[in-house]
Formats: sequence, C-alpha cells, structure tokens
Amino acid sequence: MASVIRGRGIAGGTGTGPLLASSEPISFLGGVDPKTGMVVEPGHPLLGKSVAGCVLFFPHGKGSTVGSYVLYALRHNGKAPAAIVNREAEPIIVVGAIIAGIPMMDQPDPAIDRIPEGTRVTVDGGKGELTCEGELEGH
Repeated sequence: MASVIRGRGIAGGTGTGPLLASSEPISFLGGVDPKTGMVVEPGHPLLGKSVAGCVLFFPHGKGSTVGSYVLYALRHNGKAPAAIVNREAEPIIVVGAIIAGIPMMDQPDPAIDRIPEGTRVTVDGGKGELTCEGELEGH
C-alpha cells in the first residue's frame, strides 16, 4: 500500500528516485559540484554522496543566490536531483528548482521523517505530494 505525504507544491512536475535526506541545510554554491553532483562541503552530513537522480530532502538552502544557477548547471550536466523537498522553501532553492525544471515541494507532513533513506519515492511538485510504496517506519 502506498503512503502519501502532503505538503505545499512549489515547482510543478514529478520526479522519482531514492530518498536522500539531510538534517542540515545545503549550499549549492561551493557545497555541491555541478559537474558530478557530489556534495563537497566539508563537514556536511552528505559529504561524498551524489544528489543526482535522488529525491533530495533537506531543511532549506543557504548561501549565495548563485546557488540557483548551480541547480541549473546540475540539470544541464545530467546530475540534478529528481525532485527536492524542503521543510521550508526559500528563494535560492525555489528559483533554482524552477529554472532547472526540478519538481519541488515544502512543508511536508512530519511523517516524512519515518521514510527510510533510500526508499524509492515520487514527488508531485504541483500537488505538493510525496508518495512512497510500503509502510512508514514505526507503523
């Protein structure tokens, strides 16, 4: 049975991939390599992991407004996330998602924290819904 996590739709479209979650904000400028999609920010919990093709869940963005263009470059290089989910969207990530065509939602139901990392999920950025197959942890 599928579980649906509702939130607020930000950037339309759908994206499917394994969930990659961070408890820390992400700065795309200097924090993610636009050519490889690898997180390169020293000390970041996702250091050494790729954002390519995943549904990337993190609290919010941080850093320079140029981070929006890094998201665009990731798309251009075939290394963009399949979708983005933020606890609270802010302009840097929203603009980047829109110009790169990355589906995005924010303000997800707290049940999102019970989805195991790596679980295949689908985000509908227009509806503001994340769907995963199977039961959530703790159910």
